[in-house]
Amino acid sequence: MALRPYWSGNLRMSLVTLPVSIYSALNRSRTIAMHEIYRKTGQRIRHQNVTDDGTEVERDDIIKGYEVEKGEYVLIEPDEIKDLKIPSSRTLDIVQFADAADIDDIYFDSPYFVAPQKSADEDTFAVIRDALRQTKKVGLGQLAIGGRERLCSVKPCGSGLLLHTLRYEDELRESDPYFEDIDATASTEELDLAKELIRRKTADFDAGKFKDHYRQALQGLIDAKIENREPTAVEEDRPAAKVINLMDALRKSLQDKEEKPASKPKAKTTAKAKPKAAKAPRKKAS
Repeated sequence: MALRPYWSGNLRMSLVTLPVSIYSALNRSRTIAMHEIYRKTGQRIRHQNVTDDGTEVERDDIIKGYEVEKGEYVLIEPDEIKDLKIPSSRTLDIVQFADAADIDDIYFDSPYFVAPQKSADEDTFAVIRDALRQTKKVGLGQLAIGGRERLCSVKPCGSGLLLHTLRYEDELRESDPYFEDIDATASTEELDLAKELIRRKTADFDAGKFKDHYRQALQGLIDAKIENREPTAVEEDRPAAKVINLMDALRKSLQDKEEKPASKPKAKTTAKAKPKAAKAPRKKAS
């Protein structure tokens, strides 16, 4: 089955232009779909498109409107929006480069895969990808996607490119009202203990190690209802401990993570254990 792009157009970097396709990097099929149901009958709730006076209307008869005064709207047809002439409608123009670390995480929104449309353009695509990778930069530009013009970053991802839509500055709240009353300073001893705990628990990031426990529990509840049984009880594997103070909690955390002495090797037996098949290493996108 051919992959269906979310957007197709041109990626342009200075005088270099090549056709690309953009695909959503999110796996929506992993979301458990839930519907609204009328409790008394078990029937699904359907929402209708109605006017203020209760008149039901067809989807094709619905257009956009901007309220200029209470109850008074400027009407805009779908084709009028589609025909807006903006440079980013068919071209993602890379206008600037920056260090990835310079873009705060709060700006990142949705991820998309970017791939060349034609095999003939793969060499040009590879030049852009490898140049970004070797300079450790991300490209910045704007793109009309999802009904609005989005600020975007582009960086290497495996053998392709990863595009992230970014939020504009005026979409974000100022942090001052939330942080301005925080006026604490960590003591040296507490800070040293916390840093040691971080050092011991530091490892390479592997998203596959983390599971969506809420989705698993919800799926378990659904399966139990289908099979007409009680859902399996999930035991809390980490009982809540009473924290006396921060220092005691940090010291206890470090004690719990101390390496235990290695156990004595078992006596050799004549029967050889069958070797386990080695797992293929996970391919990481850089």
